[in-house]
Amino acid sequence: MEQPKGVDWTVIILTCQYKDSVEVFQRELEIRQKREQIPTRTMLLAVEDPEVHVGSGGATLNALLVAAEHLSARAGFTVVTSDVLHSAWILILHMALCLKLFCLSLLPPQGRDFPFDDCGRAFTCLPVENPQAPVEAVVCNLDCLLDIMSHRLGPGSPPGVWVCSTDMLLSVPPNPGISWDGFRGARAIALPGSTAYARNHGVYLTDSQGFVLDIYYQGTEAEIRRCGRPDGRVPLVSGLVFFSVETAEHLLATHVSPPLDACTYMGLDSGARPVQLSLFFDILLCMARNVRREDFLVGRPPEMGQGDVDIAGYLYGARAELWRELRDQPLTVAYVPDGSYNYMTNSASEFLHSLTFPGAPGAQVVHSQVEERQLLGAGSSVVSCLLEGPVQLGPGSVLQHCHLRGPIHIGTGCFVSGLDVAQSEALHGLELHDLVLQGHHVQLHGARSRAFTLVGRLDSWEILALLPLTPSCGPCSPDCFLLFPQREGTGTYLNMSWSQFFQKTGIRDWDLWDPDMPPIERCLLSARLFPVLHPSRALGPQDMLWMLDPQEDGGKALRAWRASWRLSWEQLQPRLDRAATLASRRHLFFRQALHKARHVLEARQDLSLRPLIRAAVYEGCPGPLMATLDQVAAGGGDPGVAARALACVADVLGCMAEGQGGLRSGPAANPEWVRPFSYLECGDLARGVEALAEERDKWLSRPALLVRAARHYEGAGQILIRQAVMSAQHFVSSVPVELPAPGQWVVAECPARVDFSGGWSDTPPLAYELGGAVLGLAVRLNGRRPIGARARRIPEPELWLAVGPRQDKMATKIVCGSLDDLQDYCQPHAPGALLKAAFICAGIVSVHSKLSLSEQLLCAFGGGFELHTWSELPHGSGLGTSSILAGAALAALQRAAGRAVGTEALIHAVLHLEQLLTTGGGWQDQVGGLMPGIKVGRSRAQLPLKVEVEEITVPAGFVQKLNDHLLLVYTGKTRLARNLLQDVLRSWYARLPAVVQNAHNLVRHTEECAEAFRQGSLPLLGQCLTSYWEQKKLMAPGCEPLAVRRMMAVLAPHVHGQSLAGAGGGGFLYLLTKEPRQKEALEAVLAKTEGLGNYSIHLVEVDTQGLSLQLLGTETSA
Repeated sequence: MEQPKGVDWTVIILTCQYKDSVEVFQRELEIRQKREQIPTRTMLLAVEDPEVHVGSGGATLNALLVAAEHLSARAGFTVVTSDVLHSAWILILHMALCLKLFCLSLLPPQGRDFPFDDCGRAFTCLPVENPQAPVEAVVCNLDCLLDIMSHRLGPGSPPGVWVCSTDMLLSVPPNPGISWDGFRGARAIALPGSTAYARNHGVYLTDSQGFVLDIYYQGTEAEIRRCGRPDGRVPLVSGLVFFSVETAEHLLATHVSPPLDACTYMGLDSGARPVQLSLFFDILLCMARNVRREDFLVGRPPEMGQGDVDIAGYLYGARAELWRELRDQPLTVAYVPDGSYNYMTNSASEFLHSLTFPGAPGAQVVHSQVEERQLLGAGSSVVSCLLEGPVQLGPGSVLQHCHLRGPIHIGTGCFVSGLDVAQSEALHGLELHDLVLQGHHVQLHGARSRAFTLVGRLDSWEILALLPLTPSCGPCSPDCFLLFPQREGTGTYLNMSWSQFFQKTGIRDWDLWDPDMPPIERCLLSARLFPVLHPSRALGPQDMLWMLDPQEDGGKALRAWRASWRLSWEQLQPRLDRAATLASRRHLFFRQALHKARHVLEARQDLSLRPLIRAAVYEGCPGPLMATLDQVAAGGGDPGVAARALACVADVLGCMAEGQGGLRSGPAANPEWVRPFSYLECGDLARGVEALAEERDKWLSRPALLVRAARHYEGAGQILIRQAVMSAQHFVSSVPVELPAPGQWVVAECPARVDFSGGWSDTPPLAYELGGAVLGLAVRLNGRRPIGARARRIPEPELWLAVGPRQDKMATKIVCGSLDDLQDYCQPHAPGALLKAAFICAGIVSVHSKLSLSEQLLCAFGGGFELHTWSELPHGSGLGTSSILAGAALAALQRAAGRAVGTEALIHAVLHLEQLLTTGGGWQDQVGGLMPGIKVGRSRAQLPLKVEVEEITVPAGFVQKLNDHLLLVYTGKTRLARNLLQDVLRSWYARLPAVVQNAHNLVRHTEECAEAFRQGSLPLLGQCLTSYWEQKKLMAPGCEPLAVRRMMAVLAPHVHGQSLAGAGGGGFLYLLTKEPRQKEALEAVLAKTEGLGNYSIHLVEVDTQGLSLQLLGTETSA
């Protein structure tokens, strides 16, 4: 099912807990906008929470105020006005919404942080990939939530404000079935949960129409059952809320009313006392229908806790203001039964479970390069890592952001993150189990450093428990919860009790906690376990890992640990350098990406590197990628691999131009690039690539130069393609025959060709990288064979060329009296270029010989030659004219020079000629026109390039039946095949998935089309034509002009199938009519249609002769 159109967000706000993170996270939003995850016009704002204790509701109100203020300023207002909300779609993403509510308000701010990712739950990386993403990147939880909000929950909603927590893992079906008809007020999105999960969570009680009656947190069994759905599950408070414009205006209005003004930066800047509000148990709860005013006003949200009794009166005033503004706003729930919700707790076991795949047969490896994948345990996951050598990972373990070099053994139940290759040695000889080992970037008094933490999978980060006073208490009753410390002695470290840990390591409690710290506060959060600075050396994982197995080293490791400046987890959190962390992750991602690029190219994988190229350019890393591509191109000696690598460099340069500087297709013969091109022409790949890179560095300063450099890199790739196709010369041979008398004409005549299936698969490099298969017909047009050439020897040691109509007097004539006259043979638009190339390809003359032209001709033939070619078809017909003409010219020339060349040899000789001419092109045209009847040409995925032809046998009488039903319509549009060819080659080298799949389908479809001919079924052949035209349009978008589309639509009721010939874009349209002999009838149909231009309909019949060659007399014209 097609993904719905994404929401065109007006503003996206990301709220941050720490002031020094605002700039870091603002850049992360902007990077996602460059990646096309966020609309380009969306305003992006990273906003610091105004005060630690404003709560989720206060953070929402502050974010709404900031959005309204920025939109007001952009609209030209000098004051904040809610009018700007009426046409705005606003998304507020909270990084610290804290839905779990384990009394975290009593902890210091750093106590609320996520212990498994230094950048928080939003930036926790997930073991998933998005193969459709235009830009390659590691997928964070934030990315998943953005996608869900933009493409699943948001579409269809009216203007308003969405609020989304980032501390949860969500799954939402593509079409969640939310109706917005007649909506007003606020709407909470609820996802299903079990009754057991609901005991420690929030749930909605709703009526049959979806209106919220109450919200319970850690409700009783009876309350939870009351919320149950028919499927036995309950609607969880899931961190997702939508406010209509009307409700958002009411909420915004509270920012000027004390004490709610203290929830915003404006109020705090004015000296107001902070007030803590819950989004769910203050703002939403007052809209619930069963909640009474008196109960609400004296209630206290569970996230406040018992420790805030002194501000109960202050909260009373805040709730009274909320009740006044919001009570009349309806609150409904949209329940998504097929979705799922998981809060990201501080439990390492739960975290590992969310990132691994129990029961999976293998490991999930994402954006990582792993040398020995067989060592990764079933169900484990590896994200953004570079693993060299034997790195063993046990089942259920996770590696993230690590560059490790084995031998390393990480057992079951481990999470390892943030280690570089420099720390690998510390893991040698160890076997880790049930541990969390992380490397951190920290700032100590302005200096950047590294620190390492180690905890057990079973260790608990919680220090307090939240319990109701009575089983019947609801969360909105006063004094409904009390805080109880965990029992002393229940805490653990490294999966053992503190007493066991002390005994094992020699560490004492005074090493970890100050003597005056109360025993109930002595916990893992406050233990000064983690060294951050050693007086004489850099720190490493070994400064923690020694605790697992203290050696008999005379206490050396313990003394080093004690000599270090150590911090507790809560002390470490404010010192984490999030900018350095994200930069380090980005650097590692691109390091592994360079390995990936090299492997994809050298292993010839059909995997697109374009998303990776965009990532490198958008994030400022194109240089290392181009250097890697240079190495691949120069190092392998394989022209196919090198050509693709050069095409990737061209893509990098084109991407750097950012859509400016002109079209990618264009000339590539600037004199500055002659030197690198000459190396490539001579086969010196290494020096050629080096010279290309040297020249490239001069063309990076502005978009126009970048685009021109990209064109020249594609030109360099064409040289390598040309050399690969030249291998077809292996299959060109001739037999000496009697030399015709001087003046005796040798005349070659050929039919045109119509391609029924497989076109583009014959085009180099597809022909030898994928392997090609094309079904074509040799055809006469209006009873005539429209293409031909004649050649004869003349006494003058010159080359006389004539191009044009068959009548000699109307042709354009050219005389080549010297080798200089032949030098433009490789310029396709030069007069007589094809004929000049034919003489060179036939071996009659050599432009590199030390002998003059006349000397070469007199020595070998006693004189010169006259060659005349003609075609009765219009330019750009799509019927294979130029290649068939080249075949006719070569056949006539070779026979005039006393050589007989077989048709199959001619097919390969034309490939050679077209490479000399630099027009490129495939082999289907000459196969279709030189070989008779109905046939399939095939080439294998290998070099040298060899084309094999199979004649298709059809039922008796079917050829005549086909002639009666086949028509050609000249559309009057000239086909620009070269531009189409450049676009197709660019897409193939980029290995765009749709193009790769389509190329395979073209080959497969050819065999199906051949079977339809063997059966003699016109309806089946019509289906083949229809499918083939769709494949052509997918291969070369833009090949269907508007006038042609209109013509095809008019003809569709009268035909089994139709397609433009060749590459499309104009030329001839061929039809398989439902009724026989329909020329006059279809002329009448088209005559009634306006805007078709100068079209004409032609009779066509299958030619059963193919190339014909005859010797005529010595008269001056044939």
